[in-house]
Amino acid sequence: MSSSPAVPVGPGPFPVALPPAGSSSLWDRISTWASENKGVVYTVAGLTLVVSAGGVIYYLTDDKKDASAPSPSANKKKAKREKRRAKERAEKEAAKEQEASAAEPKKASVAPAVEDELPHVDESSVASLSEEERKDYAAKLKAAGNKSYGSKDYNRAIDLYGQALLCKQDPVFYSNRAACWNAMSNWEKVIEDTTAAINLDNEYVKALNRRANAYEQVDRNSEALLDYTASCIIDGFRNESSAQSVERLLKKVAEQAKGKAILAQKEKKLPSPTFVTNYLQSFRPKPAPHGLDDDAELDEESGKGQLRKGLRAMSAKTAEGYAEAAAAFEKALELGDLDEHESFAYNMRGTFRYLRGDNEDALKDMDKSVELQQSLTQSFIKRASMHLELGLAANPAAAEADFEAALEQNKDDPDIYYHRAQLHFIKAEFGEAAKDYQKSIDLDKDFIFSHIQLGVTQYKMGSIASSMATFRRCMKNFPQVPDVYNYYGELLLDQQKYQEAIEKFDTAVEMEQSNKPLFINVLPLINKALALFQWRNDFSEAEQLCQKALIIDPECDIAVATMAQLLLQQGKVTEALKYFERAAELSRTEGEIVNALSYAEATRTQLEVQEKYPKLASRLGQMGAGLGAGMR
Repeated sequence: MSSSPAVPVGPGPFPVALPPAGSSSLWDRISTWASENKGVVYTVAGLTLVVSAGGVIYYLTDDKKDASAPSPSANKKKAKREKRRAKERAEKEAAKEQEASAAEPKKASVAPAVEDELPHVDESSVASLSEEERKDYAAKLKAAGNKSYGSKDYNRAIDLYGQALLCKQDPVFYSNRAACWNAMSNWEKVIEDTTAAINLDNEYVKALNRRANAYEQVDRNSEALLDYTASCIIDGFRNESSAQSVERLLKKVAEQAKGKAILAQKEKKLPSPTFVTNYLQSFRPKPAPHGLDDDAELDEESGKGQLRKGLRAMSAKTAEGYAEAAAAFEKALELGDLDEHESFAYNMRGTFRYLRGDNEDALKDMDKSVELQQSLTQSFIKRASMHLELGLAANPAAAEADFEAALEQNKDDPDIYYHRAQLHFIKAEFGEAAKDYQKSIDLDKDFIFSHIQLGVTQYKMGSIASSMATFRRCMKNFPQVPDVYNYYGELLLDQQKYQEAIEKFDTAVEMEQSNKPLFINVLPLINKALALFQWRNDFSEAEQLCQKALIIDPECDIAVATMAQLLLQQGKVTEALKYFERAAELSRTEGEIVNALSYAEATRTQLEVQEKYPKLASRLGQMGAGLGAGMR
């Protein structure tokens, strides 16, 4: 399976685009990571199903195709539309099955039944029939049932299939009767008859799909997901409709079960230091505003004193430091008397509110900052990112307007071009992104991330040679910046140059330890773990590196999700499930939570498949062993 290179977005204003190791978002990164390992990967209509060598299946959705679409839980009309379409699909499938069943070649001994010649069977009369008579009667009754179904005489068809079942307990008869109940929207009866069919033949794909649809109609989505998953495995993932149903249900289960509830109950707190630092360093460092510097004599309990205290606390780049900074900026505005620094105070408080996921209040703070001082262009830039992270209210047009407004204030501010390039990158407008990154470099060649992002963008555009040259220049001009080696290592890893990639990750780790004793960016550790697994299948050291990353930064969602995938690759499904659920807890937005929970639900379904269908679990293992990485 070919795909475009998996690369980081790099440091930027958009939390979904902060530099996870190896992709433009955390869950894109996981998908790429899994699909490049020793597993069988099937892609059907944007849904990737991976069967690892250990026989573990999990689902990897392509978020790009519907990243801007509202979630079903937040859009009742869409939910109703989906439900109606699901019913229509089931009816079409049922009609196809009946047509196929009616067209089946009959045995020579069974002539087409004329209505008047049909036998009538009940519980008392069937006992007197011979085995051969029962088989003959069952075939005639089934044929008549199919004819009645085709004429939409569903009650008559139900009666005929019921009589056929008295003669012979055949799973097809139960499934056909279920099709009648399906046409009448009697979902409980559909479930009852398909269950009987599956009890007779637990690999009866049509019955599984029909029951799954009925489960979905009555909002028993977890059970529907299990049936569709079993159906996909039996069919070898060749049925596009079933695969799409799995994808749809994974998100639906995640949304309905916990997505909104977790977000509503989630404590508003800052994410990991890795996350916060990557966001803050996406802006060029500037000295403290005049009057807030270290030489100024300020009462710490004044508004200005608290503002300076917050700036000082940020420099530690630790969880404690960032928490102290957030509290100080809140207090600064409560105390007031900020004079010309009021706009800056709203900017900083809004920044930390945004980082902890309090987007609406953060947006209000940026509105106030812009109102007070339009020349503070950073407030326009940050507000642009907030316009893109408001769920259903996301407003790309407003984000673009903010960048234009910022340029009207200062067309020579390199940060504006850098962050506007991030927006272009997210929209896959790589040519425009490259232009803005280059403009940012032209205005200020000393900001390393403009160079890094230009190299990444060149790579995404397919200009591999240009990208590599850009990174080599970066290493020459910024020899002591660990981020250069980390991101260059990611591109080498994408090209399967494992030894070189690991050397770059090791260099980045060494620099992090020597340059930042109070804060170590854990991304190079996670990337090295990925490289070791891909190259040598070294689970042990890869897990140790992820554990080390989690000791340094326990809140790092990327480390948590990578650990989940490492465990999943080894068939440690129960342990992997815990890490996916932890990833959901660490997510900041509803979309991120739903993605994490989708993986958790897929993992949980694996456990159920293994328990309920042990033969299917064995078949998955055989697929992985037989096809290996050749289907990637």
